Amino acid sequence: MKKVFKSILIVFVLVAFVGQMDVIAQCPMCRMSAESNLQNGGSEGAGLNKGILYLFMMPYLLVGTLAFLWWRNRMSEEEMGEV
Repeated sequence: MKKVFKSILIVFVLVAFVGQMDVIAQCPMCRMSAESNLQNGGSEGAGLNKGILYLFMMPYLLVGTLAFLWWRNRMSEEEMGEV
């Protein structure tokens, strides 16, 4: 069971880092597009900050949820072992 979990974790980390390479390359282009839109009187740049916060928080929420489920499962296993 631990080997499977470690394998899944390694694959997840590798995919996360390799998948980020294309996203990082787009950041300057998105910033320039938002700046030019705001200079021309548009309002799309205001929603860009909310989108950044949304994308920033999702990995932390997923990892936090998995950590909580693991902790809860671990505590229930310890309680069954004591009885």
